[in-house]
Amino acid sequence: MKISRKVKVKNPAGLHTRPASRIVQMLQGSTSSVYFTCREEKVNAKSIMSLLTLAATKNSLITIEVEGEDAEQIVGKLVEAFEHQFWEI
Repeated sequence: MKISRKVKVKNPAGLHTRPASRIVQMLQGSTSSVYFTCREEKVNAKSIMSLLTLAATKNSLITIEVEGEDAEQIVGKLVEAFEHQFWEI
């Protein structure tokens, strides 16, 4: 199954090290392929270094693409994390 969703970075500091590490932790154990696209740059969301290269600032739009057996569950977790600013507030 392949699922795609758009999210907005709400964190005042953007997608920095702390949220990026939380994303990588969330994806550990997932068998799905997970990619984020921001400003036409597509990266593997399971790599903290790749996530940081996006340099996604507050209000950046990110397209989440997940393909695999647990795609629905992974997309749900990621969308919730973005909505709650990775629980940093």
